[in-house]
Amino acid sequence: MASNSVKTLLLSEGDLLKAGVMDMPKCVDVIEDVFRLLGEGDYLMGGPLENEHGQMIFFPKEPRFPGMPVTGPDRRFMAMIAYLGGKYNICGEKWYGSNAENHKKGLPRSVLTTILNDAETGIPFAIMSGNMISATRTGAVPGVAAKYLARSGARSVGVIGGGVINKACLLAIKTAAPSISEAYIYDISPERGREWAKDQSAALGIRIEFAGSVEAAVRPADIITIATSGASFPRIETEWLKPGCLVTFTGDADLDVEAFSNNTVIADNWKMHEAFLADGMEHPDGIEAVSVVAPSYHLLEYIAAGKYDPSGIASLGDIVCGKKKGRRGDDEIIMFLTGGMPVHDLAWGKTLYDSAVQKKLGTEFVFFEEAHWK
Repeated sequence: MASNSVKTLLLSEGDLLKAGVMDMPKCVDVIEDVFRLLGEGDYLMGGPLENEHGQMIFFPKEPRFPGMPVTGPDRRFMAMIAYLGGKYNICGEKWYGSNAENHKKGLPRSVLTTILNDAETGIPFAIMSGNMISATRTGAVPGVAAKYLARSGARSVGVIGGGVINKACLLAIKTAAPSISEAYIYDISPERGREWAKDQSAALGIRIEFAGSVEAAVRPADIITIATSGASFPRIETEWLKPGCLVTFTGDADLDVEAFSNNTVIADNWKMHEAFLADGMEHPDGIEAVSVVAPSYHLLEYIAAGKYDPSGIASLGDIVCGKKKGRRGDDEIIMFLTGGMPVHDLAWGKTLYDSAVQKKLGTEFVFFEEAHWK
């Protein structure tokens, strides 16, 4: 007789570490597989366009009632929902709470939850600590981009932002492009930047130097990884970009429109960035409203102002599938835009869930043995 009970597996961050959440080569492989599914169209995300990043609360600039949160650097509260096909065949959600002010309380900027649901019944079969899942899959995206879009033999990486996400980004880039032998890190805090360089140099076995400016980190770089948060954006002059470099926007930066119009722009999923643009156009504050969530914000501003024609932007999934060509020459500068997609959390989360089940990790939680109301 079939059981009518509904149970889920609770997985802590400690469980996920034992399940292999830090296995970056495996994570890069999984995320590459997701891009293949994106290129084939075997996925769904939220909204009528089926490509929404997530459903987000746009907090007001001033509190309307006592205790109501207000907008601020990287303040987000959102549900990122998706279906992913292929061998995964699951629905799920990345549940997102974030505030840059958390650091003052000794907390991570974001505290995340990953929920995996059976695609047929909707039953949640796993509820997982999401921070490490999100960090590693976020880093794996520029890793896949480096595999397909970086110049052959790339040696140096410019790192803008000395936080957790760029640790994952640099690890993934080094995994996908083993010719990398050096990096230059810039952070607004020199002390943090120097410590980051020391720690990551030891972890990755490559030479990493602290750069005293954004320019010093960018000019020598074959690959640039931007992962910053806060109220201001790092300024990058177009002339600093080395011929043939790949610029990955995990966080946004302030560049002139010529940096985009004179070079090649490729997105993780351009349809999602079009949804960011639609949200901004509908918001009373305009495109500025999506600056908190879209690393493509500055480009979207140029599009909204009629300064840039996005019709030539390709998506990485189409390149992974072979539908479109990636890099066309050694001197081609490629601007790679990312935005974060829940399909990546689902795929990496499901991979780790399978590992956790095999290793008998986690704690079972019973929703009910028999539903009181049916």
